[in-house]
Amino acid sequence: MPSVRTNRCRAIAMWEFSWIERRWPGAGYEDWDLALDELVERGYDAVRIDAFPHLLDVDPERTWTIHSDGQDGDWGAPGEVDISHVGAAVVEFIGKCRDRNVLVGLSTWYKRDSENARMRIKTPEDQARVWLSTLKLVDEAGLLDSLLYLDLCNEFPNAKWAPYLYGSDERNKTERITSPRLIAWMRDSIDLLRATYPGLSYTFSQSDQFAHWAEQDVSMLDFLEPHLWITNPAMSSFYADIGYSFQTREFQTLIRKARPHYLANKARFDTVLTEWIAKAADWSRRTHKPLVTTEAWASIMYRDWPMADWDWMMDVCASGVEQASVTGRWTAICTSNFCGPQYQGMWRDIAWHRRLTDLIKAGPIDQELTR
Repeated sequence: MPSVRTNRCRAIAMWEFSWIERRWPGAGYEDWDLALDELVERGYDAVRIDAFPHLLDVDPERTWTIHSDGQDGDWGAPGEVDISHVGAAVVEFIGKCRDRNVLVGLSTWYKRDSENARMRIKTPEDQARVWLSTLKLVDEAGLLDSLLYLDLCNEFPNAKWAPYLYGSDERNKTERITSPRLIAWMRDSIDLLRATYPGLSYTFSQSDQFAHWAEQDVSMLDFLEPHLWITNPAMSSFYADIGYSFQTREFQTLIRKARPHYLANKARFDTVLTEWIAKAADWSRRTHKPLVTTEAWASIMYRDWPMADWDWMMDVCASGVEQASVTGRWTAICTSNFCGPQYQGMWRDIAWHRRLTDLIKAGPIDQELTR
């Protein structure tokens, strides 16, 4: 079975829930064969998707109504969308990836549906159970060898993506990741999965609370997946500087102010990127665990929009890739979190993708992280 411990770094894209939600004409994923062919053309050999395990556990065949998460980006559908036969879709999509030698990282954002099925998760045993239901489907289809890893929850323990921990998705309820309850939750859920599928690599990805890396117990994780952006509030004051926040959703403010603010403070934010890549690499060395990053580098939020300039975004992302690669601590690297056909401003530049994916796959990996 493939592993995140390898002697060759993979170029990974994040297609989250878009792969199944954005299937109307012109949305980018209505033709999986075409989208995957374009992914391979750009040099990617891995993709991270939302498998909706909490829905598969309830009923893999029924139709589910998924709500928009309201982000300032084009991930998923902009409004409610119905998805059907999710179990069969997961199997079909992974099969198409296998046909193209593209490995799949399974993850989930536990998006809200019309029945809020995610809130049925009450314990670590529940979290393991929903994932076991998904892995059983993949296993029965003979596709386990097409999986690169399993991320039990996107950006844990953020209340937006892990509301089952708190009984709601209010952001101010997010618990410290070093708490005994959360450490036990991660350990117990992964232990249950390993008991049935010991060959798979497991993690909980993270996007905040980076200040606690030194004290965080990650012994249960097979690899570390931090999401690193120069705009991440855990890393800089970029968004606060320009008056943009996840709460206000002032997207026009972001479009008007982000590029000039970066260019006026380029040295400062370039230093932020360099420092946090170094800190992540040091975390990897201290814990002897490989790094995988599937969301990273420039702005967290962005989309094709009037006056939206992709050049500065792509320059920052290229720098992030180059710096992460030379550390030898990453075994899968993304070029950005906009690496999909719905982001034409970035997707259309095939040469940019090929330069970076070639660099990623040719990059060094420290000996202790190889098999």
